[in-house]
Amino acid sequence: MIDLAAERVAAAAGGTLLAGDPERRGPKRAVIDSRAVEPGDLFVGLPGASADGAEFAPAAIEAGAWGVLVAEERREPALAAAGGEGNGSQAVVIAAGDTLPALQRLATAWRHELGCKVAGITGSTGKTSTKDILAALLRPRVRTRSSRENFNNQIGLPLTILETPRDTKVLVLEMAMRGEGEIAELAAIAAPDVGVIVNVGPVHLELLGTVERVAAAKAELIRDLPAGAACAVPVSEPLLRTHLRDDLETWTFGPGGHVQLLAMEGPRAEIEARGERIELELPFREPHNLLNTLAAVAAARAMGLPVGGLVEVRFSSLRGEIVELPGGVVVVNDCYNANPMSMRAALDHLADTPAERRIAVLGTMAELGPDTARYHHEIGELAAALDIDVLVTVGDAALAYADGFDGETHAVATPEEAGALLEEVARPGDRVLVKGSRSVGLERVLA
Repeated sequence: MIDLAAERVAAAAGGTLLAGDPERRGPKRAVIDSRAVEPGDLFVGLPGASADGAEFAPAAIEAGAWGVLVAEERREPALAAAGGEGNGSQAVVIAAGDTLPALQRLATAWRHELGCKVAGITGSTGKTSTKDILAALLRPRVRTRSSRENFNNQIGLPLTILETPRDTKVLVLEMAMRGEGEIAELAAIAAPDVGVIVNVGPVHLELLGTVERVAAAKAELIRDLPAGAACAVPVSEPLLRTHLRDDLETWTFGPGGHVQLLAMEGPRAEIEARGERIELELPFREPHNLLNTLAAVAAARAMGLPVGGLVEVRFSSLRGEIVELPGGVVVVNDCYNANPMSMRAALDHLADTPAERRIAVLGTMAELGPDTARYHHEIGELAAALDIDVLVTVGDAALAYADGFDGETHAVATPEEAGALLEEVARPGDRVLVKGSRSVGLERVLA
């Protein structure tokens, strides 16, 4: 609960309190979808491509919202639903010049009210899994909250902060970007105490052009940390070295770094963190998630928090989910997103997993710019080198995978066609990887 008086909520958002008791406590959280409003929520009417959220403010009030935050020019319908301007007993109505910056200002104010440690995590791939692992490491020891699913952008991150209760001790926030300046915007809202960059790779090249510019955009997180804060970066990433700062405590992770994996026996991982031996019991063995674990350990130790023992992590949806189909076919549903780095990691893991046959159902990797065909061709070559048995490409843009693959290949137009094809070609004991960029909608393969 955001236990500030309505007058303070309005001031923190940079808005004006038009209706409602100025001393009313709350709200419970902020929401932007009027259909999700529960009693006690603050509904924020954001402008959209097809409709302005302020149109739904009366419906939110009718649903029991604590109050609404709307643009100045859209105030009248909300005021009418709340009983009129100056009404001191009905729902709160706050008006601001622009509701998105108002939402962000309110989130920043609440972040400072919380006074908890904040970890900000970004990266070209693996940032969601690293967020999930770090939260799982910390929860047994300290009251921890983290971003839900893909609440990682200029809207989702503020909403995450605003649903964080006051007794939280650590807040783990995922930070996503597509272009320059976006990580800086999120860092300004979240004011992290430690910034983690999981890795840098060829993503969002349509907007950024080069991997060097991707690194610089990610490194806005390092640039905007306050002096005396901490950052955690891969020891093997040269593109981040010029962005490191002498006035920050820097933790490196990976082989030869401050935090590295010493041994892995069954579920037990032995990790060294600046001379300290840490033992974790992990429910996974994938190399990419072991590296994500090192990043999470670095973040925890940078915040001065101990870790160890059993790690019970539940990864966000569509990220490596194991689905067992009738007939003994196992599907790895990893279709939330894809880029050359994450695709290589997923194929490596598929190749290392025992199975009668290995089938890769691959959609396009989006936003790779003019070298899109080359990146797809290289992934096809990798699949062939790893002895993947069957390749299924989904959509025209994914056909370039097949150019580099010399095994059994099927091309389909839609995820639904891929699902129907799997019913025909998959056999008992097969293992199937389903992976592609979010825009492809490959979750429909299993629909």
